[in-house]
Amino acid sequence: MAVVANPKIKIKEATAQEICAGLELSEDARAHLDGQIAPLPFLDAVVGQALYADAIQFLARALPKREAVWWSATCVRELASDDKRPELAAGLEAAENWVYRPTEENRRGAEKAANAIKDSHPARWTAMAAFWSGGSLAPADKPEVKPAEDFTAKAVASAVTVAALLDPQQITARNKRFLEAGRDIANGGTGRPPAKS
Repeated sequence: MAVVANPKIKIKEATAQEICAGLELSEDARAHLDGQIAPLPFLDAVVGQALYADAIQFLARALPKREAVWWSATCVRELASDDKRPELAAGLEAAENWVYRPTEENRRGAEKAANAIKDSHPARWTAMAAFWSGGSLAPADKPEVKPAEDFTAKAVASAVTVAALLDPQQITARNKRFLEAGRDIANGGTGRPPAKS
């Protein structure tokens, strides 16, 4: 009898090793890699040892680009809103618009929104992750310059990491919550906590 893959699972690679090629993981994280370990058991092992930086990098690379950008936006939305900085909300909205409709217009909208954020805020990284998802990095009227395949993953990892670091007293709790949300997305969920009844 053939094994049928779960269509909700977003990670398509069969082994964690396939995803880790080219990632600079810690020695402790690499110790969990054997040739056959599947992606989510590897993620669980790394999270279980509180290797959060490794887990974030891994999940940002493992998720498809749209799901990775959604994960980033979900994490960054947990931060307190700053009414004095409307460009942060605009950056997240632009990234989410691209997730909902990954058109060239929405990708360029994410670029514009990211460029309006002048510091290294996680909302900027989230919008850049959407912009770097494909297409060209050059202006529309210039010769095409393709982004590297891992640019989105790197921007997502930066956004999630910085979002966790913004409140030093909440780093561990945020890392755990963010990784739970990412794992939920990898399993076909929304990454958001269930509505309270």
